Amino acid sequence: MSSNAGSPSHPDRPEPGTPHMAASPLTRAVLEIDEYASGLGWDQPARLFALVDTAKLRSQEPALAAQLGLDGTPGASAPSYTPIEQDELPAGGALDEFLATIAWPDAVTGCALTVERLMLPPSAEGSVPHGMNEKQLAKWVAKHPERQEVRMTVAVLRDGARESAVRLREKDSPTEVLTGPDLVPGLAEALAATFAD
Repeated sequence: MSSNAGSPSHPDRPEPGTPHMAASPLTRAVLEIDEYASGLGWDQPARLFALVDTAKLRSQEPALAAQLGLDGTPGASAPSYTPIEQDELPAGGALDEFLATIAWPDAVTGCALTVERLMLPPSAEGSVPHGMNEKQLAKWVAKHPERQEVRMTVAVLRDGARESAVRLREKDSPTEVLTGPDLVPGLAEALAATFAD
């Protein structure tokens, strides 16, 4: 695992005003990553995170826990995951091809990815021209008047649990983030495959 100094803060200590505490541990981790990415602004590259069990991180890697600001007294019995940002993803390559090259060490409980994309509403699906390759389709979507810019954060655990957060650029507010396990199923499948034997 590598760590970048700019990694998100610990989910047990969210920034003031964030509604993380009632959510499941995986949802809290996804919202924490979404909030971190939001702080960096839009038009950012995809970012990959390892998710580690916070209690195990404190006991097994105290120096790394201290670097991440997690060396305080462990919280109550509530489980939590600490996102650790990985090295920058290679530019220009296909995301699914890159994800197919990843293998995680046993200490990693899950992983998450945040990525920006252009999306069309369901009402526009019928107008998509047939026979376009991926690049042509991306150009067509980029020029479509109903396109929406979104940031998707998707996380999966080794045990199969999934969670996602989707934030529209035009509604860029923590209160407007949509969460759910099945919002971005293709990306969740690609991330889950990084744990396949």
